[in-house]
Amino acid sequence: MFGEIKFISDNIAHVENINTKEQAHDLMNVHVIFESDNQRILGEVNEISDEIIKIRLLGEFVNDHYLNGVIRKPTLNSSIRIINGNELTEIIGTLNNETFLLGQSAIYTKYSVCPNINGLFANHMAIFGNTGSGKSCGVARLVQNLFNNPNMQPTNANIFIFDAYGEYKTAFSGINQINPNYNYKFLTPDPKEPGDMKLNIPLCLLTLDDITLLLQASEHSQIPIIERTIRLVKIFAVRDETANKLKNHLIARALLAVLFSNNTTEQKKNDIFSIIKTCHTAEFNFDSTVQGLGYTRTFSECFEIDSNGYFGESVLITEYILKFINNDLENIPTPEGTFYGIKELAEALEFTLISEGFQNNKALFDAATILKVRVNGLLSNPVKDCFDGTRYVDMDTFIKSLVITQNNTKAQIVNINIENMDDTYAKVIVKIMSRMLFEYAKNAPRRASNPYHLFLEEAHRYIHKDSDTFLIGYNIFERISKEGRKYGVLLNIISQRPVEISETVISQCSNFLIFKMTHPKDIAYIRDMLPNISNEILEKQKVLQPGTCIGFGSAFKIPMIVKMEMPNPAPNSNSCDVETCWKGL
Repeated sequence: MFGEIKFISDNIAHVENINTKEQAHDLMNVHVIFESDNQRILGEVNEISDEIIKIRLLGEFVNDHYLNGVIRKPTLNSSIRIINGNELTEIIGTLNNETFLLGQSAIYTKYSVCPNINGLFANHMAIFGNTGSGKSCGVARLVQNLFNNPNMQPTNANIFIFDAYGEYKTAFSGINQINPNYNYKFLTPDPKEPGDMKLNIPLCLLTLDDITLLLQASEHSQIPIIERTIRLVKIFAVRDETANKLKNHLIARALLAVLFSNNTTEQKKNDIFSIIKTCHTAEFNFDSTVQGLGYTRTFSECFEIDSNGYFGESVLITEYILKFINNDLENIPTPEGTFYGIKELAEALEFTLISEGFQNNKALFDAATILKVRVNGLLSNPVKDCFDGTRYVDMDTFIKSLVITQNNTKAQIVNINIENMDDTYAKVIVKIMSRMLFEYAKNAPRRASNPYHLFLEEAHRYIHKDSDTFLIGYNIFERISKEGRKYGVLLNIISQRPVEISETVISQCSNFLIFKMTHPKDIAYIRDMLPNISNEILEKQKVLQPGTCIGFGSAFKIPMIVKMEMPNPAPNSNSCDVETCWKGL
């Protein structure tokens, strides 16, 4: 079928073509063996002309085991034949206790591609493809095949899908029909159907870094403001006498600073009333009773301006304010185990805003005012309901509750719906939950004993160059990509725009499923970012049919063109049926 080897250049063998045109056409992308004595070299047909067949050398069979990469080139007198069934099975795998069905080989129609489970899922994975290339269906089929595997029951799996469009609900909601031990959980900010569960993240579990991201901080000067706000909200959340005394102390210090400023009396009055309007207690509000010698005044009456342009009760009000000054309150320890909501956080920020160190510093005051606007914006956004402030929950309890269904059963698939969120808040929630899972896994008594797989749909919305590294010193996805594998936190990034994704994250991915991509910038980016990808692979993916992908990486012995079946049931990712809509059917 093949003639003599004319010459070998780099990793390309130029072989004489002695086939008819029909036969030669059928050889495209077929794998062949160069055999001589104790040598079996694997190659792939990449180019065919009337005279020459170009075969790219891929690896070598040693003792019936395939080794990727070619150190020894085939001899010029090697015989050339098409790969046989045993050799092909060694490359594409067989279904057993350690593998699962990915799809059918697009070249060898009677053979299935069965990668090693650990090879694919114990490493970070990237799934790229244009809109309509079959990306979402491929992800759904990938997960469905895992749970349909007759040789293994992944009852302890923890698959978290951050669903950008709410499209995976139909694909996984019936997973328990495969096996009653399998369960699915749908978390959403706005539960509408039976089985939907409310997405509730305990606000008290958010760290300084999390709150910094949630409030969209943009300057380093805002971080100490947020840090003080968190300290105050934890103290105020106790709701005891000490918390009230601290509030009065902070108000009193702010009022004294205004009283002894160089502003006009009218301006002082306006500033004092502004403070009392935003920060008030039973002792400091407009109707509080201020006891004089034989008479009383309300707090607001003490600031009436007399004919000389001064406060008529300046001595009385000064004495009243001084009673609440207690500098020891500044050093009380921050309590643990408290809980609070966004509203309480906003109140604590107001007290931070009037604190002496911030009030008299214009730069800090401006930075705090921006944060105040952000908090107020959060209070008016429905996303605030995703942050639970009604009870205290420790991290262990919260993480374990994420995989518990309404029926108190273990969910292997947790679908977190972020479809209707603003991009800004959706990104923050994905980062916060990813950080929590990573920190929880990192602190587990047994390392990597309970792996978490994070499927990030539309990953370019979250994993890109952001202000995180500038503000808090790291990006959680870059940290997970570099450290998560050893703790059992694995990223599975799904995107149609790899060019917008962090280079660090892509460089740490060990496996790739590439569906059809045509944008030249994305193709060039993949070529530059992945040193093990060849021009042949890039050319192949340009003409792939929907639902067909090229799989390569540590789970694949050679790059494989895989035709994946349509998922059953399919995700809700179909294009709009314009014709039917126009007809009014």
